[in-house]
Amino acid sequence: MSQRRYFGTDGIRGLVGQYPITPEFVMKLGYAAGRVLAAQGTKKVLIGKDTRISGYMLESALEAGFSAAGIDIGLLGPMPTPGIAYLTKTFRAEAGIVISASHNPFYDNGIKFFSQDGQKLPDDVELAIEAELDKEMSCVESAHLGKATRIADAAGRYIEFCKSNFPSQYSLKGMKIVVDCAHGATYHIAPNVFRELGAEVIEIGTSPNGTNINHECGATSMAAISAAVVEHQADLGVALDGDGDRLMMVDHTGYVIDGDESVYVIACNDLQNGSIDGGVVGTLMSNMGLELALADMDVPFVRSKVGDRYVMEMLKQKGWKLGAENSGHVINLNHTSTGDGIIAALNVLTAICNSGKTLFELRQGMTKLPQVLVNVRFSGGTDPLTNAEVVASVDRVNEKLTGRGRVLLRKSGTEPLIRVMVEGPEHDEVTALANEIADAVKQAC
Repeated sequence: MSQRRYFGTDGIRGLVGQYPITPEFVMKLGYAAGRVLAAQGTKKVLIGKDTRISGYMLESALEAGFSAAGIDIGLLGPMPTPGIAYLTKTFRAEAGIVISASHNPFYDNGIKFFSQDGQKLPDDVELAIEAELDKEMSCVESAHLGKATRIADAAGRYIEFCKSNFPSQYSLKGMKIVVDCAHGATYHIAPNVFRELGAEVIEIGTSPNGTNINHECGATSMAAISAAVVEHQADLGVALDGDGDRLMMVDHTGYVIDGDESVYVIACNDLQNGSIDGGVVGTLMSNMGLELALADMDVPFVRSKVGDRYVMEMLKQKGWKLGAENSGHVINLNHTSTGDGIIAALNVLTAICNSGKTLFELRQGMTKLPQVLVNVRFSGGTDPLTNAEVVASVDRVNEKLTGRGRVLLRKSGTEPLIRVMVEGPEHDEVTALANEIADAVKQAC
């Protein structure tokens, strides 16, 4: 990643109107990507977006850039990130482009790419696009300009794909599910998936207005769905983030189930069915309780760096199929090519139907250790992670937790934040220790 100037762990992301999330840069990005992709196959890309108001502007800029490079464009409109990955494969497009800043507020936005196989672009292609960005932008002859068409049935195609990943012998009839779409890209898709599989669906977060995406709703703000599940006496809740690649769930008691617990439930079901296919990949942030619970079942577990990109890399390296981040990215390569919140929820629902147990009962086999995460805003300049006082604070905490817990400091790959994570047996102790390190980081920033 150190070679890249624009692409981060999840594409190019930033504040709308500030470089590089400007119309001028995004048009040139479309042109540069078009130049790189023009040498390949169909000379066609798909563009989808979430519900941010800036999506219209960035979509038009990308469309202009690709057209100038001679690339045809299929416009998907509002579409979850994993849906764009799926449709990129089915349309045999050269790439799928997602306009989204995922779980960030509406005033951020970003661009990320999927390759023909529905996975993140290889490093060499991203580097080739960055090299093209250094060159002057021009335009192909008028007769060779790319054409843009709108794909009217995109949502329906993806809905049917999602439903096909739920076993035909099961139905969700008789189950009441609260679905929170974070006013994001799944608003017109997720409720229909669960409803068409038989569930009674209570919708929240399905009225996007361009500026309310992820605002006090969805997978990053679980209070609303927890309250709704209890109020409506629902069986469970499904919360997605703005672009639909994260899943958080709620059992009937209102308890929040994160990516660690979801992947545990899926792994248990796969183990029972004899389809575990290796082990499970987590990240440095995965709760130690997941590791211990999988060990009890003799299921191997390894940690990657934080980021679904790195979970995917580790899965490929190991030849395994199942991985997750505790933030809600769940990757199940037996079903999809990337993290998919709706598919992950259907995998958990399959486990419920297969076992005859409730989500509350299925999660009991894993006990999470208290884990406290403190975010400290980082403005740049001196790296606080190398500051002597920060290092000394981490050393002191590590010594206190020797054999009982762990400490992790890292820079966010998507936001200007230093993330301080402390995990251990006692919540109050862990909270105090995390705040101790966070105070040292704040002094260094």
